[in-house]
Amino acid sequence: MRFITRLSARHWLTVAAIAVWLLAMLTAFLWFQQQFIRPFSDTSVNLAQLQLHAPKALSSPGAVRVVHFWQPGCPCNVANQAHLAELRVKYQGQNVQFYQVRQPGSQGQLPPPLDDLAALESTAQFAPPVSPAVGIWDSQGRLAYFGPYSEGMVCNAANSFIEPVVDRLLAGKSVSISNALAVGCFCRW
Repeated sequence: MRFITRLSARHWLTVAAIAVWLLAMLTAFLWFQQQFIRPFSDTSVNLAQLQLHAPKALSSPGAVRVVHFWQPGCPCNVANQAHLAELRVKYQGQNVQFYQVRQPGSQGQLPPPLDDLAALESTAQFAPPVSPAVGIWDSQGRLAYFGPYSEGMVCNAANSFIEPVVDRLLAGKSVSISNALAVGCFCRW
């Protein structure tokens, strides 16, 4: 008890500042978790049930197509965009094309080196429930995967759902996966 009474006003001020900082960090963390940590979708659907009407550029035969759905200002984009840039490097020179779909009515562009991705228009029938999201079409123009890049707060090659799908498609194997049950960092579309 003597120790507490011997602390100077300066020490009490330091302790109070640290306590306020810790409380602010906890509040910010809880707010972020409440705003952005959510399931990819409120329902589980398989690809046959998914009403995702793709533009002709995707639904016709060609390369394997990876479509990045995003919205400017979403704090969840950062890790996914870094991962997307890694995917472009990994699949460079292979039969894989990359596209982007920005949320309708939003302003902004992807950062380099993603700013040259071909843009597709979003419609009510061609939109995810949240973003960032990814759709992958096989070389026959069939939707092979639709869902998040990964589960959890950040996305990278270690926890990604994307590389296994693209690798199987490039190997000529069939894939049909909808991953709507993953929980991660998403912004409502």
